[in-house]
Amino acid sequence: MYLMYVDESGDTGLVNSPSPFFCLSGIVVHEKRWRDFVNRLIAFRKTLNSVYGLPVRTELHASEYIRSPIHGLAKFDRLSILRNTIDELAKTPDILITNVVVDKSSKTAGYDVFQNAWGTLFQRFENTLLHGNFPGGFKDDYGLVLTDATAGEKLSRMVRRMAVYNPIPSSFGAAARNIPIVRVIEDPHGKDSKSSLPVQMADVCAYFLHQRFRPNSYVKRKKADRYFDRLMPVLNVSASRFDPLGIVKL
Repeated sequence: MYLMYVDESGDTGLVNSPSPFFCLSGIVVHEKRWRDFVNRLIAFRKTLNSVYGLPVRTELHASEYIRSPIHGLAKFDRLSILRNTIDELAKTPDILITNVVVDKSSKTAGYDVFQNAWGTLFQRFENTLLHGNFPGGFKDDYGLVLTDATAGEKLSRMVRRMAVYNPIPSSFGAAARNIPIVRVIEDPHGKDSKSSLPVQMADVCAYFLHQRFRPNSYVKRKKADRYFDRLMPVLNVSASRFDPLGIVKL
């Protein structure tokens, strides 16, 4: 089974929203590689502790590291920790990261940002499972979603509906076909990010995905608005044929 750890950046509002973008990043790892993945993250956290003095159990939350003091660390050091996190993921074997971005500035009233973003991420997870394109080459495997998102019930209803009714538009103008998802199983499981290193990694990915499209002044000044591109070795580039990094843009 493949596990996808997801976090988001931005908000889903269309009116009076502080950001014109909503972003999702999902880190996928197979259960057979899960222990190696987590052990690698624990070792990385120990390295951060020895280099920066950041306690191993202190949560990595990218927006807070940019905005607020953390354990007396200078802002530059906090940004360095986030860059190191990106670089550690980029050289981590057996993971793949799928990314979805909604440009809300182009959407009209009534567009459901939440529904479209999450629905697209679930569909890309399903498609990649069906084609056996995740690391490890495990065929005919299923997938489970773990997320720090607060809208657990809303996500559960979405997955249950997609398992029954999931209209897929035709590329040739024909009527949409109902192709229910079959590989994404169970309801999405909520995880407290404080106790989940993989979810914290997804948080950092989603944050810099968002900063790639709408960087704040500090990130832009420090030329960190392209940190996301450093993830190229582990990005699911097959998720979108319209973007070299595989970012699915809605």
